[in-house]
Amino acid sequence: MALKSARLEIYIYSGTAGSYTSSDLKYTLDKDRITSQSNIIFEIGNLVRDYITHDFNNDYASVTKWVTVVKRLFDSTTSLEFTSGSPVTTNFLALDGFGTFEDEINPQLSTNALISADNIYLPENTAGKLPIFAEGVGKVVIDSSTTQITDSGNSNQKIQYITIPANTNTIQVFDTDDTTVKKTITVNNVCEPKYTSFKVTFVNKFGAYEDLYFFKKTTETFTVSDETHKTNSIDVSTVTYPTYKGQQQRYNVNAITNLQMNTGFIKEDATKTIEELFLSENVFIRFDSKTLPIIPRSKSFVHKTSLNDKLINYTVDFEFAFNLINNVR
Repeated sequence: MALKSARLEIYIYSGTAGSYTSSDLKYTLDKDRITSQSNIIFEIGNLVRDYITHDFNNDYASVTKWVTVVKRLFDSTTSLEFTSGSPVTTNFLALDGFGTFEDEINPQLSTNALISADNIYLPENTAGKLPIFAEGVGKVVIDSSTTQITDSGNSNQKIQYITIPANTNTIQVFDTDDTTVKKTITVNNVCEPKYTSFKVTFVNKFGAYEDLYFFKKTTETFTVSDETHKTNSIDVSTVTYPTYKGQQQRYNVNAITNLQMNTGFIKEDATKTIEELFLSENVFIRFDSKTLPIIPRSKSFVHKTSLNDKLINYTVDFEFAFNLINNVR
């Protein structure tokens, strides 16, 4: 028997692995083998991503999905499904992360602390959140306090957000053996008496919500858009026109609010966090006691180093992801 074609049934759902039903079938893909090749390759990442949505409201939910793939192989002679080795059912846990080119194809990202940098910055007397991957972590030690991590298998707790108490100094994330330290994180508590600090939360490369505070000067502006048309202001009965009526009428007026924000001085290691912020498709700010969506407007990034720049501060331009005048319909 020779391989002729393959069929892929893709189930996407929440809950525990294998708990899918027929209603969770999202895609059925059929593909023939190319004559010169011995295998059939399916790329399903973007298809799965369509079912992972981010509705962040300062609530730090575990945004993951189980994906069950049922693979069926068909014979080139009879076009019937193979009686041995088919079907094959495989379960995957999907996170909305990404790998870089250097990570190569289908990289295995972090299975412990879900942040890249070894330094995080919090305002003094302010608690924070640390995202971890529950499957790969046994415990988290924050200063001298230990939190044991349990994994129920449910997708709603695969990413867990450990509370970082105010004025913490050091965090250690341990492997499931509870003895091997997988990551050590230094917490920098920043005293900023002059400027208002703003918390920006974004989906990082691991598919987790990560906080980044901007401690220094923030400038708020807005950019107006409009259209005009020429009007006829003549009163035909008197063949005159009032001078208080113009010839140009403005319409479709709206505006986008912009923010220019500064991180304050950070260590070179924290540049990784800024890079992932620039690459994130889902960014939010805590502004006027609300969680609001924003978009990074800065499109170029200069990697700063302590050697070249001495003190490192990043200035980032954002715009709110909505119009100033409410035209939601």
